[in-house]
Amino acid sequence: MLEKLFQLSKHGTNVKTEILAGVATFLTMAYILAVNPSILSAAGFPKEGVFVATVVAAVIGCLIMGLWANWPVGLAPGMGLNAFVAFTIVFGMGATWQTALGAVFVSGVIFVIISLTPARQWIINSIPRSMKLGIGAGIGLFLAIIGLEEMALVVPHPATFVTLNAANILAPSILLGCAGFALMAILDKRGIPGGIIISILLVTIIGMIFGVTDLFTGFQSQYNGIFSMPPPASGMFQLDIMGALTGAMAAAIFTLLFVDFFDTAGTLTSVANLSGRVGQDGKVEGIEKAVLADSVATVAGSLAGTSNTTSYIESGAGIKEGGRTGLTAVTVGVLFLLSLFLAPLALSVPAYAAAPALVFIATYFMRNIKDIEWEDASEYVPAVLAAVVMPCTFSIANGIGAGFLAYLVIKALSGKHTELNPGTIVIGLLAIPYFYSVSSLA
Repeated sequence: MLEKLFQLSKHGTNVKTEILAGVATFLTMAYILAVNPSILSAAGFPKEGVFVATVVAAVIGCLIMGLWANWPVGLAPGMGLNAFVAFTIVFGMGATWQTALGAVFVSGVIFVIISLTPARQWIINSIPRSMKLGIGAGIGLFLAIIGLEEMALVVPHPATFVTLNAANILAPSILLGCAGFALMAILDKRGIPGGIIISILLVTIIGMIFGVTDLFTGFQSQYNGIFSMPPPASGMFQLDIMGALTGAMAAAIFTLLFVDFFDTAGTLTSVANLSGRVGQDGKVEGIEKAVLADSVATVAGSLAGTSNTTSYIESGAGIKEGGRTGLTAVTVGVLFLLSLFLAPLALSVPAYAAAPALVFIATYFMRNIKDIEWEDASEYVPAVLAAVVMPCTFSIANGIGAGFLAYLVIKALSGKHTELNPGTIVIGLLAIPYFYSVSSLA
């Protein structure tokens, strides 16, 4: 049944590998169960309700992605988008959290409409090869900075923006994180399957044995232990759609849509490169189903009470472990569902144990950059710009927007305008209103 549903042999994989890959992806994504409620509750969202909504959105997204699209990609409410909803729409614009959810819903519906038309595949398949490679490398750098910050190895600095956390470099949590990263590389070099999972679990156990982390960090004190009943879904169907359909919210909705679409496009094209889903013609196999799964999950998440749901770049952990089909995504979805009842256990994997996986995966994504056309400045300059802007602005969409705008201008003014395809022109021009909307909301 699984062979027929997921075409395991066609993709050169098996059930064990796919399940292990799903566990690896889940462990690197599980932080969202704690982080998303923390960010959105600061803007008035009910914290317990956001926890439930995070699970609901992830389960729906992963099951659609796995069972229908057959992609090894996990989905959950996206980092960055949740902060935009909380701190820009609610705090910056003075909207209620219900209106903010309405904006998420509207952007999701528009995303679904785009995903049902040939436009979504046309735009994504129009991305030049050099830009796809640059985006993949940028996502690797983005993962690296997230992982290093989660490990507390790098910290903010007023002069250099980021710096080494020299004062705490010998802290047990940082040393354990570094050891976990090294172990992942060693196990990978020795060809031992499940190296990422083994490292995360081993570092977690060692940290608990030596008291670096409490055994159970529970969502709240009343959920201490291993099992718990799910918290109340207090954010379910609380969105204010009419409040979002105003001129004042138009820029916010456009920003949500642009970021969600191009975060998804960037992540899926990079995953496609790593999992062998790019054909000889440069087109991505089955991209239309994957994009639709992402957009439907955003609508479902807004109804449940959380910000935009998106494809996770952390899915690279599962792909690195050999995940190639939707069974990986289904495994992630099942584990998210179980976390409703195992909230304390799901939240007990510390950041210093899971974050090294992001840095390790980053090294895998960075291999994309070697195939960029380095003899042509009109190709490598925009690609490198996209890669650099992503981690520096903490946004995949910013990197894609800057890269494509540069690609459009450089090609047009350097006598290579004939190399521009309509899709590339559209994306480059869309970057202009995107950056304008970002500026107007700042």
